[in-house]
Amino acid sequence: MTAAEIYKTLGVSEEVLAYGENILETLAPRFAEIDARAEINQAKVLAAMQKNRVNATHFAASTGYGYDDEGRDNLERVYADAFHTEAALVRPQITCGTHALAVALSANLLPGDELLAVSGRPYDTLEEVIGIRPSPCSLAEYGVSYRQVELLDDGSFDLPAIRAAISEKTKLIHIQRSKGYQPRPTLSVAQIGEAIAVCRAVKPDVIVMVDNCYGEFVETLEPSDVGADMIVGSLIKNPGGGLAPIGGYIAGTQRCVDRCAYRLSAPGLGQEVGANLGLMPALYQGFFLAPNVVSGAVKGAVFTAAVYESLGFHVVPSSREERHDIIQCVELKSPAGMLAFCKGIQAAAPVDSYVDPVPGDMPGYDAQVVMAAGAFVQGSSIELSADGPIRPPYAVYYQGGLTWYHAKLGVLLSLQKMLDAGLVTLP
Repeated sequence: MTAAEIYKTLGVSEEVLAYGENILETLAPRFAEIDARAEINQAKVLAAMQKNRVNATHFAASTGYGYDDEGRDNLERVYADAFHTEAALVRPQITCGTHALAVALSANLLPGDELLAVSGRPYDTLEEVIGIRPSPCSLAEYGVSYRQVELLDDGSFDLPAIRAAISEKTKLIHIQRSKGYQPRPTLSVAQIGEAIAVCRAVKPDVIVMVDNCYGEFVETLEPSDVGADMIVGSLIKNPGGGLAPIGGYIAGTQRCVDRCAYRLSAPGLGQEVGANLGLMPALYQGFFLAPNVVSGAVKGAVFTAAVYESLGFHVVPSSREERHDIIQCVELKSPAGMLAFCKGIQAAAPVDSYVDPVPGDMPGYDAQVVMAAGAFVQGSSIELSADGPIRPPYAVYYQGGLTWYHAKLGVLLSLQKMLDAGLVTLP
């Protein structure tokens, strides 16, 4: 069976496939660069596992309190070594990225402290954690104040404004690496390092926390390599490699991570408790696979950008720009465009491919959101997915793909649905 025949059985016409193949011919140099970074990151993870002498005993399940869980403790040493930090907290008891961020913030901020976000307004679900939108148990309710410094029009840090904003009360600096639901460039590790240096020049003891979601293993350096006290993320995004069924991580200084452990469990208990519930094989193997899985997702994002910018849509970043996360923003100009795109992504899924995504209310968001995700793990953003709030500029945020070929199919089917709906015309 030829490629055209197999793609036709999956709903992709010869016209769309040919268009995609022409685009791919131009991307060979970009894909070679992505592969080179994946090779370095794979070696980095392997070295961390070998240094910590991972063996079969580390895959044993624990229950109850989880006392003396060597597999859990060793996985945290592996994360710390891979991310070049003093310590790490890697737990299935952390339910999602927002939970990990909430733990990191609440553990390291006390009443009277100030949280300063220097990359503009944070991701929607963090607004209630902070108290930007009132919520029970928010940081604001516990007496933590909040201010933010907007990014410049080009999406870079406003370094003079950051210098001016740091005060005696400023205890923790928040940086969001990825764009969230904003059509802005993702921040590079180099840019983050420059901003951290500015913050430290003004206040050497300020804590810098980076929301690293969607960014792990896209570059060969992480924010922890350029001075971040904590990097925080979700295991059902990049570092779980598609195998982790739940969990989050916080990697950073020993002092910060210790406080996070006390906040996650209880004062006095910290990292001593927390059963692994038999998840160790998936968490170890997922982390091992993550550099390669992420490289496939990045290729899918670059392909998405190239396809849609060639048809006149505004994309962030462009197919020619360096990548700093796995998310691709495409402004589709209308709710109909968002729905057609998401229907194509859903149709490419191995799970629930037969359903149509529709907008709906979701906790933590102030607009209806459409989500396409036929994933093995519910909400897994390293698996092929696309989503976005139904509001101007009607941007959809595409990410993931456990393999490059699955990502490719998703992009082609999104284009097919747009073509079928009369929303695009192929040249």
